[in-house]
Amino acid sequence: MSEESTKAIIKKKVKAHIPKDWLKELRIIYRISLETIYGIKRTGWINIAIITTMAAILTIFGSLFRFTISLNSFVHELGNALEISVYIKSDAKTETVAQEIRGLEHVERVKIIPKEKSWADLKREFDVPNMDNPLPDTLHVKVDKPENITTVFNKIKTYNGVEDLNYAQDIAKKMQMFNNVVHTITVLVVILTAVLTITIINNTIQLVIQSRKEEIEIMRLMGVSNWYIKIPLILQGAIYGFLGALISLLPLNAVHNGLLKVHEFFMVPAPVLANNTVILVLFIIAVGFGAGGSLLSIKKHLQV
Repeated sequence: MSEESTKAIIKKKVKAHIPKDWLKELRIIYRISLETIYGIKRTGWINIAIITTMAAILTIFGSLFRFTISLNSFVHELGNALEISVYIKSDAKTETVAQEIRGLEHVERVKIIPKEKSWADLKREFDVPNMDNPLPDTLHVKVDKPENITTVFNKIKTYNGVEDLNYAQDIAKKMQMFNNVVHTITVLVVILTAVLTITIINNTIQLVIQSRKEEIEIMRLMGVSNWYIKIPLILQGAIYGFLGALISLLPLNAVHNGLLKVHEFFMVPAPVLANNTVILVLFIIAVGFGAGGSLLSIKKHLQV
């Protein structure tokens, strides 16, 4: 082991045994908190414009995100109603074919509809002539997810005992396409939210830096840590994001209640913890983008 490595190990062990001055740490935290508050005060009435603008941006994002969660619930529920109808050949054993299909991946349930039942139901609903039953045995195949229905359909189509099969293919494709469009819009709104939030915070922190330029220069000459200068500005951006998210909860709660009524009207179960998920993601994005915007501004306008 080299002499430098030995010295580094000894230094590390010595540092570990030096008692920390917790009072000093608390004083630093207190001073950073004061600097953050002073930075917000220096911004003045512009704070209101910043927070309300961020609240509006976050409200748009939160509303679309909450709508997407509900839409996924509707698509999933509608997808659960989609089944593949499989018509069995007259010379094939229906139970054997059903057992084979049950063994397929993504298949949740296979229900056998005997041809006698189908014929009885048809005669009950329509006036049909007295003739031999021309209908085949039918299987109703339930798939776990709408996106897997085509895969299962193509596998069943290769079975020898299957005469024909169908499902509402157009509805399934339109559902999937609509779902993809909404997801794409949500991603674009997240990007737009990030750009607008970071731009707003960047301009705000730039004003704070300009107003404190001489004070920051003095602190640097006194040997103050760079992070002691940076952290209050980063916290200021994070606070703007937090307050913006807090205000946006009011309109988002109204959106949430409205969507619950829609679920109730269509008798579709509301997604569990949807509102809590939206709130959590909203605050993470708001605080993260707020702090991130401050950090970018510091790097751009403050050489520390």
